[in-house]
Amino acid sequence: MEKYMLPCLNKKYLGFECMGCGLQRSLVALLQGHFSEAFALYPAIFPLVLLGFMVTLNFMFTIKFATKIISFLAILSVTTIIVSYILKLTS
Repeated sequence: MEKYMLPCLNKKYLGFECMGCGLQRSLVALLQGHFSEAFALYPAIFPLVLLGFMVTLNFMFTIKFATKIISFLAILSVTTIIVSYILKLTS
């Protein structure tokens, strides 16, 4: 599966990882049912999946507090991405 994944151009040409590094491998691990591995590879995978699920549901059905839930999940996702990236840089 790894041979079909896109390389990180930031890491390849600039020599350091971007905030999205690990997302593809994490999604594959999640789809294979390896939840702890998916979290270890990219901690924001769970809020991002929930956000995508909620946005999809909102297009299909009328949900009372959809905008608040989507806003919360978006803020949680961005915060998780930034915090995990900073922790990765400092370790």
